[in-house]
Amino acid sequence: MALEKGTIVATALRLLDEVGLDGLTLRRLATELGVQAPALYWHFKNKQQLLDAMAAAMAAEHEARPVLTDPALWREWVADNARRDRAMLNSRRDGARLAAGTRPSPEMFALVERAVEALERAGFTAVDAARGLITVSGYVAGFVLEEQADRTRRGVDESMPDMADFQARYPRLMAALTEAGDPQGEQSFEAGLALILDGMRARLSSGHAAN
Repeated sequence: MALEKGTIVATALRLLDEVGLDGLTLRRLATELGVQAPALYWHFKNKQQLLDAMAAAMAAEHEARPVLTDPALWREWVADNARRDRAMLNSRRDGARLAAGTRPSPEMFALVERAVEALERAGFTAVDAARGLITVSGYVAGFVLEEQADRTRRGVDESMPDMADFQARYPRLMAALTEAGDPQGEQSFEAGLALILDGMRARLSSGHAAN
């Protein structure tokens, strides 16, 4: 049976969940598929092309984004897309690292184009819309990167700092963390996202063009 591109990508994503991005090698993938490594080069010129295809497949596994039908609800729409992106990146081990190290697909460029157009209908300039979307995307990617790194660190070093000493040294930070809760938790994610959306709303309300 001929080796199919889709089979290679699906197997690579399964291996990603098992061994992580650092453990995913072409040699290991070829062994899993029961072929010699050179056979993979009929479908992918190099590992980067494989990773690009994996990232595209990871995104495609999740439902399409809803269309912004009411421009007045742009904030809720952007927030919902951010949550979808977070779930998508967390759907795979090292998903954030995989996405960060790959090139955007034509489908992704088309998706961003439609998003900018939607925010223009809500009153944003194209520049402010693009900047806002890029900022939200970077925030989500960074947040998930920390989430996934935190999971990897667990069990490696379970030692905790002396909390009384930490409180004495960093009283403001301790007070903020006590109120904010888990830095990688839902409350922290939503709070950070709200800060960005507040900035976008302020920019929209100012009524001036982007500089």
